[in-house]
Amino acid sequence: MKTFSGFILVEILGWKISGEFPDIPKSIIIFAPHTSYYDALYGKLCFNELGIKHQFLSKKELFYFPMSVFLKYFGSMAVRGVKGENAIYQVAKMIHKSESLHIIISPEGAFAKVTKWDKGFYYMALKAKVPIIVGYLDYQKKEIGIKGIIDDLENLNTVMLQINTMYKGVAAKYPENFSLELKN
Repeated sequence: MKTFSGFILVEILGWKISGEFPDIPKSIIIFAPHTSYYDALYGKLCFNELGIKHQFLSKKELFYFPMSVFLKYFGSMAVRGVKGENAIYQVAKMIHKSESLHIIISPEGAFAKVTKWDKGFYYMALKAKVPIIVGYLDYQKKEIGIKGIIDDLENLNTVMLQINTMYKGVAAKYPENFSLELKN
């Protein structure tokens, strides 16, 4: 490990970083399961160790003082309710303007169990013309990292099937609150 973040994640907290981050300058990264606040902390440490320029998307409702100060320092950006522009266009514009940027989003959108994932990540990737990288954390294996990359975004159903396959068997901190979307 060469970064302070990696030292904390691996040496102190005992996590293993798995999978290779692809050599691409821009992407939408989905990160799941997301059933605890700890998931974001572990994710931040992992993506810092991977050395990629990234920004997290978080619910606008979380941006109240003093929490907003912490979230902005953490590298998070509020989504939803953007006046005159939705998050899909906002993120696509950010990606187009940047030489290197990876946007991280939790498609489940909540700590509670959901049976239908928010597809905003798919439409962001489609609009920005970037691949989707599948990031994960598995509490049972104490493993965090990259499951794969999805380049072909032609068909939403195919993309969701690939995502479900990659996340199959991954254990959340609170497994009862994590569900794959088996139908779209």
